[in-house]
Amino acid sequence: MIRSIFLSLLSIIFILNFTNVSAKNTYFESGKKLYDDKNYNDSKFFFEKDIVFNPKSENSYLYLAKIFKEEEKDDLEENNLNTVLLLNPKNEEAIYLLALLSIKKSNFTKANELIATLTTVCEKLCGTRVELQEKLDNSAKSE
Repeated sequence: MIRSIFLSLLSIIFILNFTNVSAKNTYFESGKKLYDDKNYNDSKFFFEKDIVFNPKSENSYLYLAKIFKEEEKDDLEENNLNTVLLLNPKNEEAIYLLALLSIKKSNFTKANELIATLTTVCEKLCGTRVELQEKLDNSAKSE
């Protein structure tokens, strides 16, 4: 009797946990699909919901930053990019986007640091280092 109750409880816990994990993936995937369709407002909701269930979802923070970049909300973009880098200091896309934002804000010291960091961690976005450096140089000259 006790054994069957224990097995039933264990089964219920397993089912609830499995359902919760699949829901987490569904929120991010739904948000990504809406983002790809340029439906930023609705995708933002799903990324935020994913973060509620998985606070370490670096991809949700990254996509929120991209949405805020589109909406030209620099402070929110920067906050989300910094969160991505706290979760994964080697996230190349976040480093790249934060370097672009630093150039836009005329924070050339930070931009130089981020370009140097990108150089050390790059695997996929290595070619962007030259582009960033050119933008930084052109922005510094115009100041």
